[in-house]
Amino acid sequence: MCGIFGCINLNGFFKREDSYRFIHLTEMVSYRGPNASGYVMLNIKKSVIDNYFDVFLGHKRLSIIDLTSVANQPMEDKGVWIVYNGEIFNYLELKEELKKDGFIFNSNSDTEVILKIYRKYGETGFEKLNGMWAFAVVDLPNKKIVLSRDRFSIKPLYFTQIDGQFYFASEVKQLIPFIQKKEINRNIMYTFLQQGILDYNDETFFNGIYKLEPKTNMVIHLIDNKIEYKRYWDYTIETVSNANDAVEKFREVFIDSIRIRLRSDVKVGALLSGGLDSSSITVIANHIQNRNFESFSVVAKDKKYSEEKFIDILCKTKGIKNQKLYFESDIALSTLNDVIYHNDEPFGSLSVVAQYNILKRIKEETDIVVVLSGQGGDETLMGYLKYFFFNLKELIKQKSLASAFTQIFLSILNRTVIWQFNIKEARRYIPYINKDKNYLKIKGSLEPIWQCNNIRERQIFDIDKYSVPALTHYEDRNSMAHSLEIRLPFLDHRLVNLLLSLPPQMKIKNGWTKYILRKSLFELPKDIRWRRDKKGFITPEEKWLRTDLREVIENMFKRSFLDDLGIIDSKLFLMYYHDFQNNKRNIWYADISRTFIAELWARRFIGNGQR
Repeated sequence: MCGIFGCINLNGFFKREDSYRFIHLTEMVSYRGPNASGYVMLNIKKSVIDNYFDVFLGHKRLSIIDLTSVANQPMEDKGVWIVYNGEIFNYLELKEELKKDGFIFNSNSDTEVILKIYRKYGETGFEKLNGMWAFAVVDLPNKKIVLSRDRFSIKPLYFTQIDGQFYFASEVKQLIPFIQKKEINRNIMYTFLQQGILDYNDETFFNGIYKLEPKTNMVIHLIDNKIEYKRYWDYTIETVSNANDAVEKFREVFIDSIRIRLRSDVKVGALLSGGLDSSSITVIANHIQNRNFESFSVVAKDKKYSEEKFIDILCKTKGIKNQKLYFESDIALSTLNDVIYHNDEPFGSLSVVAQYNILKRIKEETDIVVVLSGQGGDETLMGYLKYFFFNLKELIKQKSLASAFTQIFLSILNRTVIWQFNIKEARRYIPYINKDKNYLKIKGSLEPIWQCNNIRERQIFDIDKYSVPALTHYEDRNSMAHSLEIRLPFLDHRLVNLLLSLPPQMKIKNGWTKYILRKSLFELPKDIRWRRDKKGFITPEEKWLRTDLREVIENMFKRSFLDDLGIIDSKLFLMYYHDFQNNKRNIWYADISRTFIAELWARRFIGNGQR
């Protein structure tokens, strides 16, 4: 888990003095990799002038696997160089396969495994990797460079190109110095403020800076400067014979996903919210680690927003160690600007700040370096409330009215998902009521997040575009801000493929979401395994927006930077905010949070901290 920076001069060469700037931009994200630094300048086009180079690779290392210096980067193998951020969890199995083919290894790192895979298979071999990654491979013999990003947007890889020079990095802030003018991407900002969607395409909040899409290789041919985008992997829908086989297969793959994500030469813990996903990961990891596992939780003192009860049930029943952070508004306000800095782009809610602070606690008070998280479980197991209604829509479309009625009736009877319906939150999936907010000056087109042909396509949209990328964005930035690595067992591609292959009734049944997980994880206490409600990772944010944050917001929007930029009308926004405070309109609190956070972000990144 690391930070990378690199650049390629496609038409000419960099001078020696340019390298000092590139080293500085590598070191800018030193928190991503505090254990070692490495740089290399390569002369691929063979300049005859001394100290000229056309490729620079920079690396900051967070040592997780093979803690020795032999595993430092940039790493080279027979003329092939790599800088890499991530982990390959099946590296031991791949290493054994490669040894049988005569490959000799000089380290115990997963980085060297990637190099050997590339030497044997080329860039198509990346489909063999089970993990999370963003890396650049410089192939000197074939005069090409391959940038690659993992299947599910877990690790970031940004790039920009100007005047024949191509730059790539782990974080947007490393690339800002190369864009001619810092301008907000107004289409991205509109979609964020109007719909609350982030990271749904290859654009960023900055004009001119892009991200490499998941499951994709970018191949840069240095002979003719041709750039190709190649998909190295896609979903494979398989046939599952029967329900019992599906439950057994799910359990087997899920446990193995956790097992290989416990591979580490440093200590591993878990984030535990009290929900079904994080509880499942924690209880299995605790079993594999022989009941010597530590977990960490964010809780609220207000019981309405707290899952502390379920955290205590799991930890006391299974003997799991747990530390809690009581997240209050003063903590949120004191660290909000730090979180904005590390995320580079606006985010949707204060739950991101809560996670930042529990990771901060882990870094400051423990020796844990790797943390497991439950992200991806809701998208793969159809845990969100919206899936229940998308499934009903599909059943009605198929004229399976009896099945649709049964799902509704049993959900009411069992007091499960349908009891949690909230029209404020659901409106973004209902286009005819999702009209432009009156305080927005900018206009744009709605992203059609309500569209899908079937429930499987809906899941894929959320994994690829509408949900997972935004979640993994802040998971990466929050963890790396504290030199920690987060691993996501639900986003093992074997597990994702399996769950997408299953019929909807294996995931939503008798009004219960995540049915196959509940059915297969008998290690969970019954109160958690069959809990009816779903809170998600929430904080008392709505309450704070009405009370603790009121003065801050009102003062900030008396003179808004977003207003100066022509994005919002601050007077209308304050009226909207006062209506929210007084419950005069059906206003979703996230509208207020997003605008508040966007204002702080714009002041920091566009206005250089002014106001």
